[in-house]
Amino acid sequence: MGKRADGLGFGQRAARDFKINKGLYLMVLPVIAYYVIFHYKPMYGAIIAFKDFNPLLSIAKSPWVGFEHFSDFFSGYYFWRTLKNTLVISVNTLVFGFPAPIIFALLLNELRNRYFKRTVQTITYMPHFISLIVICGMIKEFTMDAGAITQFLGFFGFGKSTLLYKPGAFVPIYVLSEIWQQVGWESIIYLAALSSIDLEQYEAAAIDGAGRWKQMIHVTLPGIMPTVMVLLILRVGRLLSVGYEKIILLYNPAIYQTADVISSFVYRKGLQEFNWSYASAVGIFNSVINLTLLIIANWLSKKTNKHSLW
Repeated sequence: MGKRADGLGFGQRAARDFKINKGLYLMVLPVIAYYVIFHYKPMYGAIIAFKDFNPLLSIAKSPWVGFEHFSDFFSGYYFWRTLKNTLVISVNTLVFGFPAPIIFALLLNELRNRYFKRTVQTITYMPHFISLIVICGMIKEFTMDAGAITQFLGFFGFGKSTLLYKPGAFVPIYVLSEIWQQVGWESIIYLAALSSIDLEQYEAAAIDGAGRWKQMIHVTLPGIMPTVMVLLILRVGRLLSVGYEKIILLYNPAIYQTADVISSFVYRKGLQEFNWSYASAVGIFNSVINLTLLIIANWLSKKTNKHSLW
C-alpha cells in the first residue's frame, strides 16, 4: 500500500524529493514555522470560549461553562447592533471597494504614456504604506468642523460640524477612506493579470472590427475573470472581519450606534474589561460565520462560472 509503479513507498519518495529539492524545502520552512507558531498553536487557547478562564488557574484548570458565553452574547443588547454595523460596513466596502481597483487597473491599462502611468501608480500606492495612526489622524483633521472636507461639503448645504460626531457619516467616511488607502495597492494583482492576456486576442478582435470598449468587454474582462472571482471569494470569506484598529482610532461614544463592530466589541471586552472567555466566544462566532460564507461563495462560484478556490 502506498507504492506506485516505481516500487517506492511514500516515505521513500518524500526522502528522494527532499534530497533533490532540499533548497526549496529549506526556503519554505520559515513560512511553515510562522503559521504553526502564530496561527495553529494559538488555536488551543480558543477553548477558553467554553470555560470561565482564570489566568491563575491556567487554561487547562479553568472550569468548563459550555456555551454560556455564546448564549450571553446572542441574547445581549450588543449582538444585533454589532452584527448589523459589521454587515453594513462590510457590504458597503465590498460593493464600492471591491470594484474600485478593477476599474482603476482597467483605466491604467488603457494609458499609453508610460511615464504618466508610472507616476499615477506611484501616487496611488502611497496611502497603503502610510501608518494607520497617521491616516486616521488625517481623516479626523479633514472631517472636523474646520476641516477641508467639512468646509467643502458646506458649499453644498451640509452643516459645518465635525463629521465624526454624526452617526450617519461614519460609514461613508470609513468606506471612502478605505478605498483611497487600498485602491492603488490592490490594483497590482489585476495589472499583473492584464499583462498575462495574449496580445493576439486584441489583434483578432481589432480585425473583427472591435473598438477599445468592445475589446475590454470581450477580451480584457474575460481574461482577468478567474483572478476577480478568486479574490471575490476571499473577500466574501472576510465579510465579518472588519478590523478593529481603524474603528477604535476613529469612533467615539457619540457614534457607537453605527461604528461599533464585532472586532471593536471583542477588543473592549477582552482587553479593556478583561473578559477573555466572552471575547473568545464572540471571536469564534465571527470566524465560523466567515468560514461558512467562504464555503458558500466558493460553491456558488464553482456552480455559476467554474472558477473556485478548490
